[in-house]
Amino acid sequence: MKVMAARTVSPGRIRMRFYFALFAALATLVFTPAGRAQEVSLQLDPAQTKIEFTLGSTLHTVEGTFKLKSGTIRFHPSTGKMNGSIIVDATTGESGNGGRDRKMHREILESGKYPEIAFTTSQVKGTFDPKGPSKLEVSGQFNLHGQDHDVTLPIDIQPVGRQLQMAMHITIPYIKWGLKNPSTFILRASDKVEIDIHAVGQFADEGASR
Repeated sequence: MKVMAARTVSPGRIRMRFYFALFAALATLVFTPAGRAQEVSLQLDPAQTKIEFTLGSTLHTVEGTFKLKSGTIRFHPSTGKMNGSIIVDATTGESGNGGRDRKMHREILESGKYPEIAFTTSQVKGTFDPKGPSKLEVSGQFNLHGQDHDVTLPIDIQPVGRQLQMAMHITIPYIKWGLKNPSTFILRASDKVEIDIHAVGQFADEGASR
């Protein structure tokens, strides 16, 4: 009777099989939709967010601020889809001049009737890097004085630890959008107002920031 010799596997072949199995597992993780792009969820901090406006006129430039009411953004890198909103408290607008501010709220913004200014996101162009600076273009609707307007905002993003610092600028043709012209016979105001937002956000899912 012949006795079959037991097959032996060399240590080198065992290591090769192990590395192949490990590579296959990593490839599955990377190339499946769930592994390729994890959703990023961000909560904006009103206390660390600055919203500044600038309005030119024939006599001087008016500068002022608004306060952020809330902001939540969710972004899925694989599809470019983004949803969420940045909501500004319209009633907090101030320029340092009481009479001018009362006129702004009563006659221009009508903030008693329209207490919120909101930007609702829908789509993003560009690549988000959770570990380095990014430049994105975010499209959505800007709601002012009760009316929606399609806009695209350029956003510069810089990660700092577990937070993101964001800077964005938008020029608003407020008169074209239906708001009252604040100009008088003596003072001619620009028909556009410049808005600069410097926001700080915290990752809702800390795993997305690693």
